[in-house]
Amino acid sequence: VQLQASGGGLVQAGGSLRLSCAVSGRTFSSYFMGWFRQAPGKEREFVAAISRSGGSLYYADSVKGRFTISRDNAKNTMYLQMNSLKPEDTCVYYCAAGPGWRTSLHSDDYDSWGQGTLVTVSS
Repeated sequence: VQLQASGGGLVQAGGSLRLSCAVSGRTFSSYFMGWFRQAPGKEREFVAAISRSGGSLYYADSVKGRFTISRDNAKNTMYLQMNSLKPEDTCVYYCAAGPGWRTSLHSDDYDSWGQGTLVTVSS
């Protein structure tokens, strides 16, 4: 499966962005999906995940209440709506797809990754 992330950019603190992840190559609905992010010099961290049907959502504590993950299985696309952005949200954001029935929050359980999209939040 191939993943293409887009939607990153420069935004002021308090602003919003919506990231998209277009998926091709296999049946989109057979994958649980997730967003991860990585800041320079730091490890990649979990942001949000969504089950195959979209019925179960998971968030890191740092983004809960501000970010919303969603998916459109008819369009083979996943989204991350990011509101009330903070400078500490500045990272490269990666989308990922994982096989199986149980949605995982761990990067090791994802076997396909997008190229990343940079989000920069200015103070």
